[in-house]
Amino acid sequence: MTSRRQGKLRLRDDWTFRAADVASDFDRHVREQLPWYELATRMVAHIARHYLPPGGLILDVGAATGNIGRALADTIAARHARLIGIEASREMAARYDAPGEVVIADAVDVDFAHYRPDVIVCFLTLMFVPVKLRHVLISRMCQSLAKGGALIIFDKMAAGSGYLSTMLYRLTLIAKQEAGATAGEIMQKDLSLAGIQRPMTDSELTGFAPVFRFGDFAGFVYEA
Repeated sequence: MTSRRQGKLRLRDDWTFRAADVASDFDRHVREQLPWYELATRMVAHIARHYLPPGGLILDVGAATGNIGRALADTIAARHARLIGIEASREMAARYDAPGEVVIADAVDVDFAHYRPDVIVCFLTLMFVPVKLRHVLISRMCQSLAKGGALIIFDKMAAGSGYLSTMLYRLTLIAKQEAGATAGEIMQKDLSLAGIQRPMTDSELTGFAPVFRFGDFAGFVYEA
């Protein structure tokens, strides 16, 4: 597999989180590629705070380096709550820096019912789960929630039809460019995701309420 250096992060022909250089530069890279990342992070933390009771438990599925955990640090401390990050990449987990603990596991193998969480967060995670496994995974997460809890999903959505979808896609491109990514970096990253990242569809999120939208990325909440 060939690779080439684009800016600070070496982009491969096939994107992977299981690489030390990707993990070390992930936090910078994701903010460059997703200029609304901080806003969405704050929004997830705000939503989670409304469903996390004192002594409660939150699962951060696809925790990466702990972005969501850091955003929720004050709430977790004030409510004596627990956070468990679930991350499939050992390289990413090695750089986890947030409250609670991180478990190295693929989400599809996790027994969510065992945890009975109050809140589950999937922040830019499910688009990397094979389509054939996503429906069962989402169903298991919903069923595992404690009464009054919530499943929060922020992810990339499949493009719609017509000129409106073209406009929204260009909004994402412009935002990336304004954040400092070059046209070459944007294209190479997009091509590296072929077959690795599969955007979600609205039909996979029946019963969820939409709460966020920027270009082809959206946020949803399911209440138990």
